Amino acid sequence: MTISGIPTLVWIIGASVLGGVLSVVSAAAFALNARTAWIPMLISYAIGAMLGAVFLEILPHAFSEASSIEGMAATVLLGILLFFVLEKLVLWRHCHGDECEAHAPHEHEGHHGHHHGHDQGRSGMMIMVGDTFHNFVDGILIAAAFMIDIKLGAVTALAIIAHEIPQEVGDFLILLHSGYSKKQALLFNLLSSFATVLGGLAAYFALQVVADWIPTILGLAAASMIYVAVADLIPGLHKRTELKATLQQVLLIALGISSIWLVKFVLE
Repeated sequence: MTISGIPTLVWIIGASVLGGVLSVVSAAAFALNARTAWIPMLISYAIGAMLGAVFLEILPHAFSEASSIEGMAATVLLGILLFFVLEKLVLWRHCHGDECEAHAPHEHEGHHGHHHGHDQGRSGMMIMVGDTFHNFVDGILIAAAFMIDIKLGAVTALAIIAHEIPQEVGDFLILLHSGYSKKQALLFNLLSSFATVLGGLAAYFALQVVADWIPTILGLAAASMIYVAVADLIPGLHKRTELKATLQQVLLIALGISSIWLVKFVLE
């Protein structure tokens, strides 16, 4: 199977490697340069990119490929509930009690004492387990999207990268605060990112045998992005209610959506 003369597997591996490495390297650059003030802006952009990918590309393809519109709608609904349960089990995100470390990285600067006093190595281990699982699933979503259409694959990968960068910044800071060195934090995040490639490879070979699963995976991809954007990211933006911050958030969300539309336009 080829897309534009290039084997689909090459597209999947390329997008998975680029997504993982670019996210980790960008996150490390932000974290090490202490530019965490930029993270809220990245999160606003990520919200737009994820919602744009869902409603402009992923869901339309999922519904068109599905045998039943009602069945696909139910898949998305069940997917949202599934990710809620996974988050509660501290598998999908790295949350502890009322504090969600993965999505509030800008709040960690002043919490050195908290992390060292709260089971120092535990947060780092949670990061590794959660990120590896998350990245493996991202690889599956990227593979399923490219096996349908190059545009769908490209916008799905872009949305995943947009979300991964602010999340990886938070993860990187947590590893540092848990006692890991900068080199160890970078190495662990890079190793975790390769789970994206493994997920992509596994999905590519599995989905060639059971192609009927592709619409379901697209529905779950849409559900995961909707859940992360609406449940995890948007509530954090409401902490800043001043007009300037609100306008900035709206503009960056619109920029994220526009990026998805631009990728669609360029690839058509």
